[in-house]
Amino acid sequence: MHIDLTHTTTRRIQESLLQARHLMGGPAVGMVLTLVIVADESAQYDAVRASTEAAREHPCRILTVISRDPRGSSSRLDAEIRMGETGPGETVLLRMYGPLAEHADSVVMPLLVPDTPVVTWWPGNAANVPGEDPLGALAQRRVTDAYAAPDRLATLARLADVYKPGDTDFAWTRLTPWRTLLAAALDQRHGDIMSGEVEAERDSPSAELLASWLAMRLAVPLRRTISDGPGITAVRLATSDGEIAVTRPDGRVATLLWPGQPERQVALHRRPIAELLAEELRRLDPDEVYQETAAWFAKNLAATASTDGTGSEAGSKAGSEAGSEADDVATGQ
Repeated sequence: MHIDLTHTTTRRIQESLLQARHLMGGPAVGMVLTLVIVADESAQYDAVRASTEAAREHPCRILTVISRDPRGSSSRLDAEIRMGETGPGETVLLRMYGPLAEHADSVVMPLLVPDTPVVTWWPGNAANVPGEDPLGALAQRRVTDAYAAPDRLATLARLADVYKPGDTDFAWTRLTPWRTLLAAALDQRHGDIMSGEVEAERDSPSAELLASWLAMRLAVPLRRTISDGPGITAVRLATSDGEIAVTRPDGRVATLLWPGQPERQVALHRRPIAELLAEELRRLDPDEVYQETAAWFAKNLAATASTDGTGSEAGSKAGSEAGSEADDVATGQ
């Protein structure tokens, strides 16, 4: 079902949602959360498509806030309602014109699903301080994507500096398979870890977070080297028994190398945005590990950001500042 409302109000939107639900024979309440997307016209299509796919796992009401001509003199609200097209949830596109765009929270608040969590997602440029943004303040979780910013590493550092409980970034979500694989590998018997290396494309916020996480948890120097990608292509850890390495040159299948053991092939594909979003919607509590890792990266940005093809030392202060041992990595704590 598709409903277009022009020059509308939140009351009319609520009435249209209720009427459409009755016509479709749906339950009065069938959604577990409200997802607020803050995007422009160029990004809204992909964002809505990804959120609709994620809603198959997490039925939700998707409210997409699109600011149109905020410098106009007159306020206007247009709404586009989609129900029952591709998933069990509800999708509402809210196009706001004029001064109304500066007060989007006043439009969104009456449309939140009662007594359910709220997640706010910026698929493009994030608010300067997501936790203090009016739409971010409505949410228990706030999701950004530093990779979509023009200056990825500076954006990641800025977001780390203004972190509020509930903030997270897709640069960290993309690391879940890498962290899981490395944690499983390091949970096996191995020699003392002496140093490490993370190899990835230039200006990869995920690679910088992974290097920071390993340096912080293992308390060893980490080198950040440059490759042609895609994404992260290798992690190597030098131990007293030999090198532990995970290499993924094609962005799909990784090879795990272990001293004295045969090579193992492991699926490690680059996940689409819909999968990243679905993962973030599974947890609504603050992610302290992300907070610690992002803060570590921001503090050591000059050391961890590679400036040439030879790489640079990361985590040179790890030995004096991090008290965690290698077994901490195995638990992800």
